[in-house]
Parts: sequence; C-alpha cells; structure tokens
Amino acid sequence: MHIAEGILPPIQCAAWYAASAPFVVHGARQVIKEVKERPENRLLLATAGAFTFLLSSIKLPSVTGSSSHPTGTGAGAVIFKPPVMAFMGTVVLIFQALLLAHGGITTLGANAFSMAIVGPWVGYAFYKLTMKVGGPSWLAVFLCMVFADLSTYCVTSIQLALAFPDPSSGMAGAAAKFLSIFAVSQVPLAIMEGFLGILLFRFLVKVAAPQLDSLGLDLGIAKEHAHV
Repeated sequence: MHIAEGILPPIQCAAWYAASAPFVVHGARQVIKEVKERPENRLLLATAGAFTFLLSSIKLPSVTGSSSHPTGTGAGAVIFKPPVMAFMGTVVLIFQALLLAHGGITTLGANAFSMAIVGPWVGYAFYKLTMKVGGPSWLAVFLCMVFADLSTYCVTSIQLALAFPDPSSGMAGAAAKFLSIFAVSQVPLAIMEGFLGILLFRFLVKVAAPQLDSLGLDLGIAKEHAHV
C-alpha cells in the first residue's frame, strides 16, 4: 500500500504529514522509554522492525502508483503496543523509500498514517477483543495480522480517492473502485500474513519467552501459540 513519490498533491502530502506527526513523535518517546526501562528487549524490538521491513518490502504493483504487500505491523503491535509501531513503521518506510524506491518522501506522511498508525491500532483492537471474549491466542494473533493489513489498504484507498475522485461518483465512487481492485490481491495477502504471524510467535516463544513475559504477554498464551 505504499503510495509512490509524486502521486499525491502537495497539499494532501502536507496534511498527511501533519496528521501522522503527533503519533510518530509519541511513538519515538515510547521506544526510548522501552529501551531505557527494558534494555534486554532491544533485540526483540529490532525483530519486530525487521519483520515489518521484510514483509512490507514484498512489492506487488497495484493501482494508480501504489503497491500491494503484507505489512507486518500487527506483530509489533501485539508485542510493544501500537504507539511503538507508529515510530518503527515510519522508520521502515523511510528506509524503503530511500533504499528501495518503495513509497516516497513526499508521500511518507500518508503511508505512515495508513501502515504505521491505523494498521497497528486496528489490528491490536482485534487482538484485544478476541482475548477479552475468551478466544484462543492463535486466533487473536491471526486476526490482528489480518486486520492490520486490511485496514491499511482501506485507508490507502481513501487517500487515493481523495487525490483521484471519480468524475461522476466523486470520492465515494473512487474509494469503492480502489477497494475492489485492492481486494483481489490484498485479501489473500492478509490471510497469508495472519498465518505468518502465528509462526512468528511460535518462534519467539521458543527463543524469547522471558522477554515476552516482561512485556506482559501471558506465557500460558505463548505456549498455546507454540502448539498451533
């Protein structure tokens, strides 16, 4: 869902930067706080960032200067909470724009808002809701990953619709068209990402159980992941 350089009008680029900035600044403070309070979790933090970078670097060309790909932000949201991913996801997007020509600097605010802010919060909401109603932890992780991905592409569709409204049906019609086109590639990608999330947690339980415990993740839940 990276929107490429030069696709959005300058005024919209500025607006998305303004909307994203408070979340990213707050996320940076949370990352600093996390590192100071639990320095032993730095490797786990790096793992969450690397997972997001690798998955969101899988670039499948899509519509109007954008691309389809997994996001990977749901995993970090479960482990460190969404504010941390606002900063981590933005850092990932900067590296991808500069090193891979994936996304852009002018569109960084828009891409950060969809992938690093909305995605983690929506995914985390599904994780917490599933756990609250007594659902299995593997399902909570699966839904978090899936809806962090899908909500990102929904926001990207709205962003593109604002920039390219349909001549007859306006922004609503354009958003519906973008959503329908994205769905062809994004729905299966989101499902795949959900299963990858389960595998990731299964691995982390084996190698980083104390760190997960220090972050408040129930080890009983973690063991359940390991048996999926």
